[in-house]
Amino acid sequence: MGAGWYMERFSLAIQGFVEAIKVFNEESGTSTWIYTCEYREMKVLILGSNGMLGPYVEKALQDDHHLILTDIQEEYEGNNEYLQLDVADLEGVVSAAEGVDAIVNLSVLRHDRKLAFDVNARGCYNVMKAAVHHGISRVINTGPHFTIAGPGYEDFEFNINSEIPSQSGTGLYAHTKSLGQEICRVFSENHDLHVITLLFYNFKESGDNMLSASAIDPNQFVPFSVTWEDAARAFPLSLEIPDDKLPSKCEIFNIFCDLPHGQFQNEKSRRILGWESTDNLEEYWKIDSLE
Repeated sequence: MGAGWYMERFSLAIQGFVEAIKVFNEESGTSTWIYTCEYREMKVLILGSNGMLGPYVEKALQDDHHLILTDIQEEYEGNNEYLQLDVADLEGVVSAAEGVDAIVNLSVLRHDRKLAFDVNARGCYNVMKAAVHHGISRVINTGPHFTIAGPGYEDFEFNINSEIPSQSGTGLYAHTKSLGQEICRVFSENHDLHVITLLFYNFKESGDNMLSASAIDPNQFVPFSVTWEDAARAFPLSLEIPDDKLPSKCEIFNIFCDLPHGQFQNEKSRRILGWESTDNLEEYWKIDSLE
Protein backbone atom coordinates (compact mmCIF):
# COMPACT_ATOMS: atom_id res chain seq x y z
CA MET A 1 0.00 0.00 0.00
CA GLY A 2 1.23 3.51 -0.76
CA ALA A 3 2.12 6.25 1.67
CA GLY A 4 -1.00 8.19 0.74
CA TRP A 5 -3.23 5.39 2.00
CA TYR A 6 -1.53 5.31 5.40
CA MET A 7 -1.64 9.09 5.69
CA GLU A 8 -5.34 9.13 4.88
CA ARG A 9 -6.08 6.39 7.40
CA PHE A 10 -4.02 8.12 10.10
CA SER A 11 -5.77 11.42 9.46
CA LEU A 12 -9.18 9.78 9.80
CA ALA A 13 -8.18 8.22 13.12
CA ILE A 14 -6.99 11.56 14.46
CA GLN A 15 -10.27 13.22 13.46
CA GLY A 16 -12.25 10.60 15.34
CA PHE A 17 -9.98 10.96 18.36
CA VAL A 18 -10.35 14.75 18.54
CA GLU A 19 -14.13 14.59 18.21
CA ALA A 20 -14.26 12.17 21.14
CA ILE A 21 -12.37 14.61 23.36
CA LYS A 22 -14.72 17.46 22.50
CA VAL A 23 -17.82 15.43 23.32
CA PHE A 24 -16.39 14.32 26.64
CA ASN A 25 -15.41 17.85 27.63
CA GLU A 26 -18.84 19.24 26.82
CA GLU A 27 -20.70 16.62 28.80
CA SER A 28 -18.45 16.11 31.84
CA GLY A 29 -16.08 19.02 32.04
CA THR A 30 -13.07 16.73 32.42
CA SER A 31 -10.07 16.25 30.15
CA THR A 32 -9.99 12.47 30.04
CA TRP A 33 -8.77 11.05 26.75
CA ILE A 34 -11.20 8.73 24.99
CA TYR A 35 -10.60 6.79 21.80
CA THR A 36 -13.59 6.42 19.50
CA CYS A 37 -11.74 5.37 16.35
CA GLU A 38 -9.79 2.23 17.17
CA TYR A 39 -8.80 0.03 14.26
CA ARG A 40 -8.78 -3.71 14.71
CA GLU A 41 -8.24 -6.69 12.51
CA MET A 42 -11.53 -7.87 11.05
CA LYS A 43 -12.48 -11.16 9.49
CA VAL A 44 -13.91 -10.18 6.12
CA LEU A 45 -15.83 -12.34 3.66
CA ILE A 46 -15.42 -11.19 0.04
CA LEU A 47 -17.88 -12.48 -2.55
CA GLY A 48 -16.91 -12.33 -6.21
CA SER A 49 -13.21 -11.97 -5.41
CA ASN A 50 -11.98 -13.34 -8.74
CA GLY A 51 -13.59 -10.54 -10.73
CA MET A 52 -11.67 -7.64 -12.22
CA LEU A 53 -11.84 -5.45 -9.10
CA GLY A 54 -11.40 -8.30 -6.61
CA PRO A 55 -7.58 -8.62 -6.70
CA TYR A 56 -7.18 -4.90 -6.04
CA VAL A 57 -9.57 -5.04 -3.07
CA GLU A 58 -7.75 -8.11 -1.76
CA LYS A 59 -4.46 -6.24 -1.91
CA ALA A 60 -5.93 -3.18 -0.17
CA LEU A 61 -7.30 -5.24 2.75
CA GLN A 62 -5.03 -8.23 3.28
CA ASP A 63 -2.32 -6.52 5.35
CA ASP A 64 -4.77 -5.40 8.03
CA HIS A 65 -7.61 -7.93 7.94
CA HIS A 66 -8.17 -11.67 7.74
CA LEU A 67 -9.81 -12.39 4.39
CA ILE A 68 -12.03 -15.22 3.22
CA LEU A 69 -12.27 -14.98 -0.55
CA THR A 70 -15.04 -16.62 -2.54
CA ASP A 71 -16.01 -16.87 -6.18
CA ILE A 72 -17.90 -19.23 -8.44
CA GLN A 73 -14.61 -20.13 -10.11
CA GLU A 74 -12.73 -23.09 -8.70
CA GLU A 75 -9.18 -21.81 -9.09
CA TYR A 76 -7.53 -19.08 -7.03
CA GLU A 77 -3.94 -17.91 -7.20
CA GLY A 78 -3.08 -16.27 -3.91
CA ASN A 79 -2.28 -16.77 -0.25
CA ASN A 80 -5.59 -16.01 1.44
CA GLU A 81 -8.31 -18.44 2.45
CA TYR A 82 -10.51 -19.28 -0.54
CA LEU A 83 -13.87 -21.01 -1.05
CA GLN A 84 -15.67 -21.82 -4.27
CA LEU A 85 -19.13 -20.34 -3.81
CA ASP A 86 -22.11 -19.22 -5.87
CA VAL A 87 -23.61 -16.07 -4.35
CA ALA A 88 -27.05 -17.33 -5.45
CA ASP A 89 -26.68 -20.27 -3.03
CA LEU A 90 -28.28 -19.05 0.22
CA GLU A 91 -27.07 -21.94 2.39
CA GLY A 92 -23.57 -21.59 0.99
CA VAL A 93 -23.42 -17.85 1.67
CA VAL A 94 -24.78 -18.27 5.20
CA SER A 95 -22.23 -20.99 5.90
CA ALA A 96 -19.31 -18.96 4.52
CA ALA A 97 -20.31 -15.94 6.60
CA GLU A 98 -20.11 -17.76 9.93
CA GLY A 99 -17.70 -16.02 12.28
CA VAL A 100 -16.93 -13.02 10.05
CA ASP A 101 -17.15 -9.36 11.04
CA ALA A 102 -18.08 -7.91 7.66
CA ILE A 103 -19.12 -8.91 4.15
CA VAL A 104 -17.92 -7.30 0.92
CA ASN A 105 -20.10 -8.10 -2.10
CA LEU A 106 -18.23 -7.71 -5.41
CA SER A 107 -20.34 -10.24 -7.30
CA VAL A 108 -21.80 -9.17 -10.62
CA LEU A 109 -23.47 -10.66 -13.69
CA ARG A 110 -24.37 -8.39 -16.60
CA HIS A 111 -25.85 -10.13 -19.63
CA ASP A 112 -27.73 -13.36 -18.94
CA ARG A 113 -31.29 -12.58 -17.82
CA LYS A 114 -31.76 -15.35 -15.26
CA LEU A 115 -28.24 -15.20 -13.89
CA ALA A 116 -28.35 -11.40 -13.62
CA PHE A 117 -31.32 -11.66 -11.26
CA ASP A 118 -29.73 -14.58 -9.41
CA VAL A 119 -26.45 -12.78 -8.80
CA ASN A 120 -27.33 -9.08 -8.64
CA ALA A 121 -30.68 -9.24 -6.80
CA ARG A 122 -30.98 -12.67 -5.22
CA GLY A 123 -27.29 -12.53 -4.33
CA CYS A 124 -27.86 -9.33 -2.34
CA TYR A 125 -30.78 -10.97 -0.57
CA ASN A 126 -28.58 -13.92 0.39
CA VAL A 127 -25.84 -11.61 1.66
CA MET A 128 -28.29 -9.71 3.84
CA LYS A 129 -29.88 -12.92 5.15
CA ALA A 130 -26.41 -14.18 6.08
CA ALA A 131 -25.58 -10.90 7.82
CA VAL A 132 -28.78 -11.01 9.88
CA HIS A 133 -28.35 -14.70 10.70
CA HIS A 134 -24.85 -14.19 12.11
CA GLY A 135 -25.31 -10.70 13.57
CA ILE A 136 -22.87 -9.11 11.11
CA SER A 137 -23.20 -5.35 11.37
CA ARG A 138 -21.28 -4.10 8.30
CA VAL A 139 -21.90 -4.96 4.65
CA ILE A 140 -20.14 -3.33 1.71
CA ASN A 141 -22.16 -3.55 -1.49
CA THR A 142 -21.02 -2.46 -4.96
CA GLY A 143 -22.57 -1.50 -8.24
CA PRO A 144 -22.41 0.75 -11.30
CA HIS A 145 -23.36 4.41 -11.02
CA PHE A 146 -26.52 3.79 -13.02
CA THR A 147 -27.80 1.67 -10.14
CA ILE A 148 -29.32 5.02 -9.15
CA ALA A 149 -28.40 7.43 -11.98
CA GLY A 150 -29.81 5.89 -15.12
CA PRO A 151 -30.49 7.58 -18.47
CA GLY A 152 -33.11 9.88 -16.97
CA TYR A 153 -30.32 11.56 -15.02
CA GLU A 154 -27.20 10.92 -17.04
CA ASP A 155 -28.57 12.19 -20.34
CA PHE A 156 -29.95 15.47 -19.01
CA GLU A 157 -28.70 16.35 -15.52
CA PHE A 158 -25.61 18.00 -14.00
CA ASN A 159 -23.89 17.81 -10.59
CA ILE A 160 -25.42 14.39 -9.90
CA ASN A 161 -24.76 13.16 -6.35
CA SER A 162 -25.47 9.87 -4.61
CA GLU A 163 -28.47 11.25 -2.70
CA ILE A 164 -30.78 11.41 -5.70
CA PRO A 165 -33.93 9.27 -5.87
CA SER A 166 -33.04 6.07 -7.68
CA GLN A 167 -33.90 5.91 -11.38
CA SER A 168 -31.93 3.02 -12.83
CA GLY A 169 -33.85 2.68 -16.05
CA THR A 170 -34.81 -0.69 -17.52
CA GLY A 171 -31.46 -2.08 -18.65
CA LEU A 172 -30.93 -5.59 -17.28
CA TYR A 173 -27.66 -4.89 -15.47
CA ALA A 174 -28.71 -1.56 -13.97
CA HIS A 175 -32.19 -2.73 -13.02
CA THR A 176 -31.06 -5.91 -11.26
CA LYS A 177 -28.34 -4.03 -9.40
CA SER A 178 -30.93 -1.44 -8.37
CA LEU A 179 -33.16 -4.20 -7.01
CA GLY A 180 -30.20 -5.51 -5.03
CA GLN A 181 -29.59 -2.06 -3.60
CA GLU A 182 -33.23 -1.79 -2.55
CA ILE A 183 -32.94 -5.14 -0.78
CA CYS A 184 -29.94 -3.80 1.14
CA ARG A 185 -31.84 -0.67 2.13
CA VAL A 186 -34.89 -2.55 3.42
CA PHE A 187 -32.77 -4.98 5.44
CA SER A 188 -30.81 -2.12 7.01
CA GLU A 189 -34.06 -0.45 8.07
CA ASN A 190 -35.34 -3.62 9.72
CA HIS A 191 -32.19 -5.04 11.29
CA ASP A 192 -29.15 -3.92 13.27
CA LEU A 193 -26.69 -3.54 10.42
CA HIS A 194 -25.11 -0.84 8.27
CA VAL A 195 -24.74 -1.09 4.50
CA ILE A 196 -22.33 1.02 2.48
CA THR A 197 -22.71 0.86 -1.29
CA LEU A 198 -19.80 1.99 -3.44
CA LEU A 199 -20.71 2.99 -6.98
CA PHE A 200 -18.23 2.74 -9.85
CA TYR A 201 -18.38 2.63 -13.60
CA ASN A 202 -15.23 2.91 -15.68
CA PHE A 203 -11.89 1.62 -14.38
CA LYS A 204 -8.53 2.77 -15.75
CA GLU A 205 -4.94 1.69 -15.32
CA SER A 206 -2.58 4.08 -13.57
CA GLY A 207 1.14 4.80 -13.64
CA ASP A 208 3.31 2.46 -15.66
CA ASN A 209 0.30 0.47 -16.88
CA MET A 210 -1.46 3.45 -18.44
CA LEU A 211 -1.84 3.61 -22.19
CA SER A 212 0.63 5.73 -24.10
CA ALA A 213 -0.59 9.17 -25.18
CA SER A 214 -0.81 8.04 -28.79
CA ALA A 215 -3.10 5.16 -27.85
CA ILE A 216 -5.54 7.21 -25.75
CA ASP A 217 -8.87 8.06 -27.33
CA PRO A 218 -10.41 10.97 -25.35
CA ASN A 219 -13.80 10.20 -26.89
CA GLN A 220 -13.81 6.91 -24.98
CA PHE A 221 -13.25 8.55 -21.60
CA VAL A 222 -16.47 8.53 -19.59
CA PRO A 223 -17.29 11.00 -16.77
CA PHE A 224 -17.35 8.37 -14.00
CA SER A 225 -13.82 6.95 -14.13
CA VAL A 226 -11.28 5.91 -11.51
CA THR A 227 -8.10 3.87 -11.32
CA TRP A 228 -8.33 0.32 -9.99
CA GLU A 229 -6.07 1.25 -7.08
CA ASP A 230 -8.06 4.31 -6.07
CA ALA A 231 -11.28 2.31 -6.26
CA ALA A 232 -9.83 -0.34 -3.94
CA ARG A 233 -8.79 2.30 -1.41
CA ALA A 234 -12.45 2.99 -0.68
CA PHE A 235 -12.92 -0.47 0.85
CA PRO A 236 -10.75 -0.22 4.00
CA LEU A 237 -12.28 3.19 4.66
CA SER A 238 -15.78 1.74 4.28
CA LEU A 239 -15.03 -1.17 6.60
CA GLU A 240 -13.38 0.87 9.31
CA ILE A 241 -15.54 3.99 9.56
CA PRO A 242 -17.51 3.89 12.85
CA ASP A 243 -21.28 3.49 12.65
CA ASP A 244 -21.85 6.84 14.34
CA LYS A 245 -19.97 8.63 11.58
CA LEU A 246 -22.48 7.46 8.98
CA PRO A 247 -25.57 9.63 8.40
CA SER A 248 -27.84 6.59 8.14
CA LYS A 249 -27.76 2.78 8.17
CA CYS A 250 -27.70 2.61 4.37
CA GLU A 251 -25.37 4.99 2.56
CA ILE A 252 -24.32 5.26 -1.10
CA PHE A 253 -21.03 6.79 -2.27
CA ASN A 254 -19.86 7.79 -5.74
CA ILE A 255 -16.27 6.66 -6.30
CA PHE A 256 -14.59 8.39 -9.23
CA CYS A 257 -11.69 10.77 -9.78
CA ASP A 258 -12.06 14.56 -9.76
CA LEU A 259 -12.97 15.74 -13.24
CA PRO A 260 -13.55 19.32 -14.46
CA HIS A 261 -16.93 18.83 -16.17
CA GLY A 262 -18.80 18.34 -12.87
CA GLN A 263 -21.53 16.09 -14.24
CA PHE A 264 -21.22 13.86 -11.18
CA GLN A 265 -20.28 14.71 -7.61
CA ASN A 266 -18.06 12.77 -5.17
CA GLU A 267 -17.96 15.32 -2.35
CA LYS A 268 -19.81 12.98 0.01
CA SER A 269 -17.09 10.32 -0.35
CA ARG A 270 -14.42 12.84 0.64
CA ARG A 271 -16.40 14.35 3.50
CA ILE A 272 -17.63 11.15 5.18
CA LEU A 273 -15.28 8.35 4.14
CA GLY A 274 -12.16 10.46 3.81
CA TRP A 275 -11.63 9.03 0.32
CA GLU A 276 -9.88 11.04 -2.37
CA SER A 277 -8.53 10.04 -5.74
CA THR A 278 -4.75 10.10 -6.04
CA ASP A 279 -4.83 10.00 -9.84
CA ASN A 280 -7.29 12.24 -11.70
CA LEU A 281 -6.41 10.63 -15.03
CA GLU A 282 -5.46 13.94 -16.64
CA GLU A 283 -3.72 12.02 -19.41
CA TYR A 284 -7.17 11.06 -20.69
CA TRP A 285 -8.82 14.47 -20.75
CA LYS A 286 -6.41 17.38 -20.29
CA ILE A 287 -5.67 19.06 -23.62
CA ASP A 288 -1.91 19.49 -23.19
CA SER A 289 -1.66 15.82 -22.19
CA LEU A 290 -3.30 14.72 -25.42
CA GLU A 291 -1.33 16.93 -27.79
